[in-house]
Amino acid sequence: MFCASHIFRGLSAQSSTMHTLVFLSTRQVLQCQPAACQALPLLPRELFPLLFKVAFMDKKTAVLRELVHTWPFPLLSFQQLLQECAHCSRALLQERLSTESMQAVILGLTARIHAREAEAGTQPVCRKHTLRVLDMTGLLDDGVEQDPGTMSMWDCTAAVARTCIAQQQVGTAKPGLSPVPVEIRVDLRVNRASYTFLREALQSSVDSLLRLCCRDLRAEDLPMRNTVALLQLLDAGCLRRIDLRFNNLGLRGLSVIIPHVARFQHLASLRLHYVHGDSRQPSVDGEDNFRYFLAQMGRFICLRELSIGSSLLSGRLDQLLSTLQRPLESLELAFCALLPEDLRFLAQSSHAAHLKKLDLSGNDLSGNQLTPFQGLLQAVAATLLHLELTECQIADAQLLATLPTLTRCASLRYLGLYGNPLSMAGLKELLRDSVIQAELRTVVHPFPVDCYEGLPWPPPASVLLEASINEEKFARVEAELHQLLLASGRAHVLWTTDIYGRLAADYFNL
Repeated sequence: MFCASHIFRGLSAQSSTMHTLVFLSTRQVLQCQPAACQALPLLPRELFPLLFKVAFMDKKTAVLRELVHTWPFPLLSFQQLLQECAHCSRALLQERLSTESMQAVILGLTARIHAREAEAGTQPVCRKHTLRVLDMTGLLDDGVEQDPGTMSMWDCTAAVARTCIAQQQVGTAKPGLSPVPVEIRVDLRVNRASYTFLREALQSSVDSLLRLCCRDLRAEDLPMRNTVALLQLLDAGCLRRIDLRFNNLGLRGLSVIIPHVARFQHLASLRLHYVHGDSRQPSVDGEDNFRYFLAQMGRFICLRELSIGSSLLSGRLDQLLSTLQRPLESLELAFCALLPEDLRFLAQSSHAAHLKKLDLSGNDLSGNQLTPFQGLLQAVAATLLHLELTECQIADAQLLATLPTLTRCASLRYLGLYGNPLSMAGLKELLRDSVIQAELRTVVHPFPVDCYEGLPWPPPASVLLEASINEEKFARVEAELHQLLLASGRAHVLWTTDIYGRLAADYFNL
């Protein structure tokens, strides 16, 4: 034990050039887990963050449990501890995390709570070095690959919920005793299958020593009554984002849910996917529901991101955006059947000068919308970092006409053009002209129309997405694009057709 402490104290005093040696020494010390656990009380608390990362990475579950059990700081944050650091360039939060390591953290927390309960009646609770917050937010949420050795955001939701329920069943602190509760911050993903036990976990944690606190809520295909019930259990002080998907609400259903959402006045992000809006419905009820929805949207005072996908907003965008109390920084209007007047309004609105992320996917920008779209690009050029234009019917002619405006977006990092009928000639023009965009890092481009056989013209997006391509032709296209990138000194820029590679940045990570 003395040797371990001596090694760490000596190495931590060295210059920054010894960081790799510190990491390797930490890994070596943790090889014998029983000895490492015994050594923890002798080690300086400043080494605990690195110890945690190494133990988590190497699945040293006994050490992890003891680290959480004896954590000397008020906050234990995955986002701080599992990112790239001076000692290790590996960013674990960009991977699916080990199930063993995650379970070890939860077990360590449970042991800590039980120990606090036992100590509360025999000695004063020391609050100076008491863990107050376990922040497990920021986990990778791909929802695609199933690997029993790793834990997705859904798995984490289930594990934490079961822990909170179990803690409540054990019982709360005895009257007159005051062990310090621990707040568990998580991003919750809920569907029909997980709704019941997640609701029970939220209810159980109200008076428990484990307080479940949701930062980002993603609810998929929940009945309206369940969505409302879940929203009523969330802490307004913690919630940052509400993401409702596949709910098929329509404006009538949305008018029921939106007042429960709007009580979170400090919400930063609201995402309403596949809400089948009926704002053009001529009925009195439809108009009343739309006006009520707009009035509730005006209650948000901190909203910075709004995503309204697959909703009929034709000619109504001005009414929606004019109700908001502050300019948006991220706006997603995919498949909203936007009209030229919608694009013109957005370009002239206060939102344009603040937008960092803009998604117009699924809106036809090839006809009368092209000129208003170019005006919008000019209005957002100073701030735009992320532009998504998937399936917008942009062919070579529209792209070439737009390039002078597009290349003025000097800070642009991501450009999505998948599903547009562009040729190899159009892509080469884009590559050459975008050389002046020094911040550009990712271009998601379509398979060039040259690589298809017998395409109708103009080709519908469904044909571009489903038709077979000539693999040999496309291999030549990729090779030529790669050579052009090398020749222009832009080899670090990713040009890809991969729309499933998690390349699009979340607003909060911009």
